[in-house]
Amino acid sequence: MLKKNTLAAVLAAALVALAAHAAQEVALNPDHPDRYVVKRGDTLWDIAARFLRDPWLWPEIWHVNPQIENPHLIYPGDVISLVYIDGRPRLVLQRGRRTVKLSPRARALPLDEAIPTIPLDAIRPFLSRPRVLGEDEFEAAPYVVASADEHLIAASGMRVYARGVLGDAGARYAVLRRGQIYRDPDTGEVLGLEAIHVADAQVQRAGDPAVLVLQRSTRETLPGDRLFPVGEDRYTDNFLPRAPGRRVEGRIIAVFDGVSRIGQYQVVVLNRGARDGMEPGHVLAVHRAGETIRDPVRREKVTLPDERAGIVMVFRTFDRVSYALVMSATRALRVLDRVRNP
Repeated sequence: MLKKNTLAAVLAAALVALAAHAAQEVALNPDHPDRYVVKRGDTLWDIAARFLRDPWLWPEIWHVNPQIENPHLIYPGDVISLVYIDGRPRLVLQRGRRTVKLSPRARALPLDEAIPTIPLDAIRPFLSRPRVLGEDEFEAAPYVVASADEHLIAASGMRVYARGVLGDAGARYAVLRRGQIYRDPDTGEVLGLEAIHVADAQVQRAGDPAVLVLQRSTRETLPGDRLFPVGEDRYTDNFLPRAPGRRVEGRIIAVFDGVSRIGQYQVVVLNRGARDGMEPGHVLAVHRAGETIRDPVRREKVTLPDERAGIVMVFRTFDRVSYALVMSATRALRVLDRVRNP
């Protein structure tokens, strides 16, 4: 089940955090428009980028119109205008017409849901299901021992045998496979085990081994894959970009899809999690790690300074690691690049 937090609630919490910091001058995008009509497929981040140099600072100049219902929710057809109030720039919302003409009369109908903060398609697969587990937790889980239909590999609609399953008929499980071990590159601490989602499964017949039917397979299920009970998915898809309320120094420790160079809208893993104060919506600047080269004159090694290379936004946290989406990149990012407060 999607836990749908309104932007109003998230914004209220963020503004409390912003109030604890000295007010900073928000720089406008030199090419900003005076007004913009919201379109289907827009995100709050993209709209803010049209007006601001740093899109994540939009809450600081957002002007709430109390006459508009849910002014923090923005819909296609709404108009965002840049105005000046008491000499300071403000973004003002004018609610667009949200009606459709149905002959012989007109009636009001909601045309679209509120636009999201960031592209949800890029992160939706990472919002639900277990993704980072402890190694002991993974090893102790029920596991697939064989396909029930004499196949070497199993896919959607097929049955598998599994041991250690305690659920009765109808119980739902996620089938997960061991991925890479996340380690802190600076301390060597094990931060967690990547759990790769293979399929969903439902118990057809309890026992030892139990029989389960595979559903929604993303890859073949193999003997040794682990089973984890699936409860009600609770997560938010509304984020308010903001700087962390405390100093953060971390690194990118992994990237999905097996790429070596990281670009916009790719998901990365950071070596900082909930225990370090990370929260969904936190924005961090990425600094390209300076290379170590040989000084041609002194014949000694020298490490070049880090260079700012992009912006990421955290969208899901675990105890020791976080998932973040690359919102912008001025150069290719890499694993081990550093992340800091923006």
